Amino acid sequence: MRSRSNSGVRLDGYGRLVQQTILRHQDAVTGLLPASADHRDAWVRDNVYGILAVWGLGLAYRKNADRDEDKAKAYELEQSVVKLMRGLLQCMMRQVDKVEAFKYSQSTRDCLHAKYNTHTCATVVGDHEWGHLQMDATSLYLLMLAQMTASGLHIIHSLDEVNFIQNLVFYIEAAYKTADFGIWERGDKTNQGITELNASSVGMAKAALEALDELDLFGAKGGPQSVIRVLSDEVQHCQSILHSMLPRASTSKEVDASVLSVISYPAFAVEDSELVEITKQEIITKLQGRYGCCRFLRDGYRTPKEDPNRLYYEPAELKLFENIECEWPLFWAYLIIDGIFSGNMEQVQEYREALEGVLIKGKNGLRLVPELYSVPPDKVDEEYRNPHTVDRIPMGKLPLMWGQSLYILGCLMAEGFLAPGEIDPLNRRFATVPKPDVVVQVCILAETEGIKAALRKEDIDVETVADVYPIRVQPARILSHIYARLGRNKQMCLTGRPYRHMGVLGTSKLYNIRKNIFTFTPQFIDQQQFYLALDNKMIVEMLRTDLSYLCSRWRMTGQPTITFPISHTMLDETGSSVHPTVLAMLRKLQDGYFGGARIQTGKLSEFLTTSCRTHLSFMDPGPEADTYDEVAQYLDHLLQRTVPQSNLPPTAQRGGLSRFRAAVHTTRDLMSLASKAKDLHVQNVGMYVPSKIFQASQQSVKLLSSPHQHDVDGKSHALHAEMNLPRDEDGNVDCKALVDQLRICPTLQEQADILYMLHILKGPEWHTGLDSEPGPTVKELLTELYVRVGDTRQWALIRYISGILKKKVEALDEACTDLLSHQKHLTVGLPPEPREKTISAPIPYEELVCLIDEASEKNLSVSILTQEIMVYLAMCMRTQPTLFAEMFRIRIGLIIQVMATELAHSLRCSAGEATENLMNLSPSDMKNLLYHILSGKEFGVERSVRSVDSSVTTISICEVGAVGATKPERAGIVRLKSEIKQPLSLQSGDTDLKSSLSAGHAELLGKGSFSRMLEDQGSKDSRQGQWQRRRRLDGALNRVPVGFYQNVWKVLQKCHGLSVEGFVLPSSTTREMTPGEMKFAVHVESVLNRVPQPEYRQLLVEAILVLTMLVDMEVHTIGGIIAVEKILHTANNLFYEEQKALGADDHMLERDPTTGICSLLYDSAPSGRFGTMTYLSKSAAMYVYDFLPTDGCSMQ
Repeated sequence: MRSRSNSGVRLDGYGRLVQQTILRHQDAVTGLLPASADHRDAWVRDNVYGILAVWGLGLAYRKNADRDEDKAKAYELEQSVVKLMRGLLQCMMRQVDKVEAFKYSQSTRDCLHAKYNTHTCATVVGDHEWGHLQMDATSLYLLMLAQMTASGLHIIHSLDEVNFIQNLVFYIEAAYKTADFGIWERGDKTNQGITELNASSVGMAKAALEALDELDLFGAKGGPQSVIRVLSDEVQHCQSILHSMLPRASTSKEVDASVLSVISYPAFAVEDSELVEITKQEIITKLQGRYGCCRFLRDGYRTPKEDPNRLYYEPAELKLFENIECEWPLFWAYLIIDGIFSGNMEQVQEYREALEGVLIKGKNGLRLVPELYSVPPDKVDEEYRNPHTVDRIPMGKLPLMWGQSLYILGCLMAEGFLAPGEIDPLNRRFATVPKPDVVVQVCILAETEGIKAALRKEDIDVETVADVYPIRVQPARILSHIYARLGRNKQMCLTGRPYRHMGVLGTSKLYNIRKNIFTFTPQFIDQQQFYLALDNKMIVEMLRTDLSYLCSRWRMTGQPTITFPISHTMLDETGSSVHPTVLAMLRKLQDGYFGGARIQTGKLSEFLTTSCRTHLSFMDPGPEADTYDEVAQYLDHLLQRTVPQSNLPPTAQRGGLSRFRAAVHTTRDLMSLASKAKDLHVQNVGMYVPSKIFQASQQSVKLLSSPHQHDVDGKSHALHAEMNLPRDEDGNVDCKALVDQLRICPTLQEQADILYMLHILKGPEWHTGLDSEPGPTVKELLTELYVRVGDTRQWALIRYISGILKKKVEALDEACTDLLSHQKHLTVGLPPEPREKTISAPIPYEELVCLIDEASEKNLSVSILTQEIMVYLAMCMRTQPTLFAEMFRIRIGLIIQVMATELAHSLRCSAGEATENLMNLSPSDMKNLLYHILSGKEFGVERSVRSVDSSVTTISICEVGAVGATKPERAGIVRLKSEIKQPLSLQSGDTDLKSSLSAGHAELLGKGSFSRMLEDQGSKDSRQGQWQRRRRLDGALNRVPVGFYQNVWKVLQKCHGLSVEGFVLPSSTTREMTPGEMKFAVHVESVLNRVPQPEYRQLLVEAILVLTMLVDMEVHTIGGIIAVEKILHTANNLFYEEQKALGADDHMLERDPTTGICSLLYDSAPSGRFGTMTYLSKSAAMYVYDFLPTDGCSMQ
């Protein structure tokens, strides 16, 4: 028999170590590992990490086999791994009802448990008795399941199990918006059971989703049915949230060592190598000690100061744990593996030596990794005085199986038994390698032959939807319905994927479904329910956003393909040529560059070979026929029809509903197909379903054809004597008479107002008896009016009717969640509280709308505008997250108010007119205005009267370049230029009606400081008001200088607290929170937000800044509770006296009635002789004079 080689002997040594420290404890029945001798339960996370060494050792034996016994050993080790992974699968499958419930609720009461009984796979504690919701544990299991399957292990045995894993994918899909208890099972670091969004969970979920995508769980023996599918958009959500969080770990933890598992092995979830390095250095500098790393700052676990008799901490108690946090050797094992993967041998050497120094020798010379090292109780004071000097003692589990396993894995790799690629067969380690450039393929389709001809006139050659057959074009929502069938399993009562909107990555692939090729139009084209799609500029804007997003986020093989249909709404008012904005966009697309993306336009058939294609095998007809549902029937009907004939003459029907012409088997078939499409809520059915008989099914309510739509001078003659509603004998409103008035109404606005009155008095389902009995209902009339107003593009009216009809803002809840998961709180409604409501966690659509209605105080316009702006903010957040730096709370009410002020300022009009102008902005101009306010760019406001309808003024927002402007013109952060092309004729006839209708347009501008600024604008020099406006913008957006919150933390260390308008920010907050903590920033912000006027709030921020400068001097204390507004008012008085002495008159020194601050002070630059800082510094020095060192600077 051959003698054992040297490497074989060393491998046997590791084999003994694994046997003694890990496998000895594995349960014979379930395969699970208990946490330790004292803790007999099996934690999911610890089990997966614990078995990694066994898996690695098995791979090493297989690779370095000297003799046959080694192969047998390898097989035995691999089966131990399979047994454990299947044991965990059993535990989770017993909780299948929780997986089903959690997909919809994301609630802590519906989540999988974090630990199970080692011997029976049963649960061990109740749903509420433990912090069970730990997305990272479930994700780690799925990630390792994928890696092990890819390395050749067979863990999943049946299609039921495949379906269960597919549902676990849906379970972790929402990790980017799910606050959980995190890797340490404690949630917020006060340990009071408060969940928070954790970077370690989001990153692990992203890794698991990427690893499982398109993976066959049966390995080489599988077929299409055993493949797992992941929607790339969910991966990218996790990616962007992770990027926005790091190096911060969560709201309460500014840094956490567990993030090592996300930036390096096993997850490799971050693609930006710079961010990986920053995060790693942050962990090493802030958390590393002589025995390992702390988990996070002020972690009280197992410290001598922790009270073992209670689970939670008092907030002020956290300061006690500073500098005596326990150190965990576990993290050095991560850093060893990280060094091997990144090829940094010095790091490997350094940490291996350090780790060897803190291991504990067990019996038979086994080297064990202890759980943690703690400061001995009698040495605490010494450690407080000189951190990292005291010798610590090992405590907790010995060995900590998770650490032991990673230590062994690191040794096997460092000694060459394993190569990185063997324990990472899915190549996750290349995450930071730069990706090749993406070229987006765009296929433009015309809806009808007419549109095709109009485009050909412009030299743009496209196909119609009918021409591309046999490729089928369908709306994005059909793809959502199709995906909702993925992972269904009757036996386990699993319903598949919750119906959610498709992201742009999902609609940019081609799909093979039942031997047919499908392409799906982008989601934003589907938003027929909401009025954004009526604005062509907005559609172009959304396409630009999608293209730039695709360009930076596409990670699949094959190029992305966008199918963009040109519909009749994209034509200009004559209907014979394409809208200029759309035309300009098409030209740019053809030039090959648009929205920062490289574009290739062409025909769908040319793109078939280069596109990314996915075969949706789960849609193939299965053996059991009873699983048929709406989507399957819809597809069947769609696929049964014959090839379309496109030689019929185009019809000029305005609804554009007879767009798809095709010979169809029977009328009955087609009608059922159409009704199925309606069931699936496909808007605009005509575009996607072949139809000639649609006109018949389309019932039209004949609304009030008004005798003459508009008078010559654009003013309506109908005189409402202060809205004298017709009354009957009992004095109630006579609705029949209102209906009669409806017939003779000359303007759409009045028709809307009357219908609104009927809507309030009688409800939406009341039959009006117009033209016939019972007549159309109020709702039908409003819907028809909406379509008509949509054609005239009167935006204020469109928003108004949209509000009455409660039209659904399609992406509202997603937009809200997007903003929240980027760690921004939202407030809706105008300040102060309680009217201003804060949203700090995702809530369902219906609740969100109710909350916005309540905060808008039932004002329709404000409510619909709030929803619209939330959608725009989310669009900006996706493409330009940097706009929101240092903003933790986005106050939508204030933003709307500032938008109105900006318009009033630039158009030099009254508050009422400004509000009306704001409501009349088209969606793209509204988004533009918002963008300019956020970015502080200059913009101009142009007013023009449209020829079609002289009573409607359009106002557009355009950028103003600083080029060639003189200095006074350029001055100011958002200098506005007003070019009034024609004198404005506002509809004065309607104003009394609007003021009497509470739901019309309430003035957004109060009569306070806002409107006074607008009064005598004309005579002033253009630079006047610029600092006041800048302060107003910064105050409304909660903008503060970089490092402001860390400085406030320092101030609080040296006084008893800061008081703002009677609300105190006590110094005890620094005992709970660390300076870089987001929780602290949000806390300070909430105190400052008690101040309703934005510019006053900004001056208070400046006053606090002056205090922070004082603190940087060698002062031990600057007093008790400091009243910040006192410092400000003293400064104001100094300013007033000095200006008075210099001969300023009373008009110049007018004070703001609400705050008592001179308007001139609001408008002073911070620096300079008369700058705000000059006066604030004097006043702050006077305020804290007693505490300043005597040898300091003498007072001026």
